[in-house]
Amino acid sequence: MKKMSEIIATLKKDYIYNLLIKGNRQDGRGFKDFRDLKLETNVISKAEGSAKVTLGNTQVLVGVKLQTGTPFPDSQDEGVIITNLELNPIASPEFEPGPPREEAIEMARVVDRGIRESGAIDIKKLCITVGESVWIVFIDVHILNDDGNIIDASCLAAIAALMTTMVPNEQQGLGENVPLAMKEMPVGITLAKIGSKLMVDPSLDEEAVCETKLTIVSSSDGSVAGMQKMGPAPLTEEELFEAIDLALEKAAELRALYLEGLAKSE
Repeated sequence: MKKMSEIIATLKKDYIYNLLIKGNRQDGRGFKDFRDLKLETNVISKAEGSAKVTLGNTQVLVGVKLQTGTPFPDSQDEGVIITNLELNPIASPEFEPGPPREEAIEMARVVDRGIRESGAIDIKKLCITVGESVWIVFIDVHILNDDGNIIDASCLAAIAALMTTMVPNEQQGLGENVPLAMKEMPVGITLAKIGSKLMVDPSLDEEAVCETKLTIVSSSDGSVAGMQKMGPAPLTEEELFEAIDLALEKAAELRALYLEGLAKSE
């Protein structure tokens, strides 16, 4: 016999699914609409750069730290980027303490790939002495509350934190501190497919009923820097191109609203 909680969960899923196939979302948004979004920077005093994104009730905090180290043998004149993502147990009853879960590792890779493949950071300017010493950039993503679409919030918080990062040259006797050399502003957009519908910024309830999710990270020029599909349902070629077009459109909007002004102020 099913527990009452399981029955309620099934009824809730049916309700949301039936709304969506009729063209409606539970919170009244259109399929192209994000929830209320707030971006705060310089929120961690001990970090070289930091940002917090609140997307609906989802909250993500990113801190950036730099330390010196040795370069990789095949890129001796380039700095190193290391991205970690932590699903804090306080953020959701689904998250458990312990080593990073597969889901966390997967999401960290999406954030990292977008930054790396877009060339967001000028990694050659992180070189201190060729073959001997470079700056290592640690990007630590902490999920404070999960109400859906933590990957888009993480991508936005990560790039905003990097854009406010200062390289701590003074600590190493290398001169004055300088802003981290940035070349791009990649933005991640996740779309959920439910039935034949594609929608941006899925809530936690929408994620629970969707057949598949697709995250597309794009650069300012519209090129795709990263893509990650999650879920078993396939996407047709037409749906894929629709998703890319929609992701590029929404990324341009977020970039203009939150990052371009930040770049000017910095």
